[in-house]
Amino acid sequence: MPLYFAFDELMDPSAMASLAPQARALGPGRLPRHRLLVLGGARVTLKRDPQRQVEGTLYDVPIAAMALLDRRFVGAAKIVQPIIGKEGPRRAVLHLLPELPSSASASDRAKLASAARAALLSSSYIEEIETGSIARRKPGTPLFGAPSSTFKR
Repeated sequence: MPLYFAFDELMDPSAMASLAPQARALGPGRLPRHRLLVLGGARVTLKRDPQRQVEGTLYDVPIAAMALLDRRFVGAAKIVQPIIGKEGPRRAVLHLLPELPSSASASDRAKLASAARAALLSSSYIEEIETGSIARRKPGTPLFGAPSSTFKR
């Protein structure tokens, strides 16, 4: 079964279960060096950004259910990207909508933030969804939560 990375309203496992009940949530995942663009109508897409990351939920989806996801994202490009999950990096399918010049309302952002809360994503990422700006980090905190050094004493 292919892996699917949801970074929109389908981050919420209950929303995915209503669309594809056969899909099994594998936990949170993240895509480094990209940022989330919230479009009108709570639709989202991604854009490359070396200083940010996109968080979402990684799912194990049967082939038959992938057709349901393809129908939901009509006009979207279907790509495969390495997503970092609990078990390390794994290749997953995701849908990219075309970047259209539309602005998201506060209710669109609130809807995505509630899906991110239901998916148990980080509070800094939820803040980033709500405000649209980079979440505040403590000085000295690694950008992607990676170890600062591999040298062991």
